Amino acid sequence: MEKKYGISQETIKRMIRYLRYLEIQKEKGVKIISSKDVTSFLNVPPAQFRKDLSFFGGFGKRGVGYDVHNLILKIKEILGLNKKNSAVLVGAGRLGSALIKYPGFSDINIDIVAAFENDEKKIGQSLKNVKIYSIDGIKEFTRKSRIRVALLCVPAEAAQAVADILVDAGIKGILNFSPAALILPGDVYVGNVDMASEIGNIIYHMDRKQMQ
Repeated sequence: MEKKYGISQETIKRMIRYLRYLEIQKEKGVKIISSKDVTSFLNVPPAQFRKDLSFFGGFGKRGVGYDVHNLILKIKEILGLNKKNSAVLVGAGRLGSALIKYPGFSDINIDIVAAFENDEKKIGQSLKNVKIYSIDGIKEFTRKSRIRVALLCVPAEAAQAVADILVDAGIKGILNFSPAALILPGDVYVGNVDMASEIGNIIYHMDRKQMQ
């Protein structure tokens, strides 16, 4: 299937949500599903679902629905999740340790193969069969193993310096869990996960609604 470029981040995020829902339905034995079935659970208009799929070609048959198994395969191909993607984690603190144990990564074919730390007490230990190495060896490891993705779970004051090391090591995608705004080359994609900002945003809108 030809990959399309210029697709919005929101479309890609919805595609992942569709995929996860379809996987659940497949486990339940569902063979055929309608756009309404998918979108009613995810609170997305059926027209939006059809539009998102249309960016990547034709799917399903009008009045018949979508073959769940085939649609899963096609979405995985679109997202590049039809093959194993290895990643490394930098910062094996509480958050990093929780991420290693998070089962959702394996659901989308992401495999955290190593963790890196500068805390000598943690180096050499393992978390869920993921060994923790010294940050000094990350460049050699990522280049040798051809790793392209990293999860960054370090304090804000260290985030930029560590991100620079990752870029120098050949990393092309960083999921940044620190509140720092990273400045990196244009060919490196950064996804920011700032949980404090998100919960603050929720509280703000809750309070605003109560004031109306």
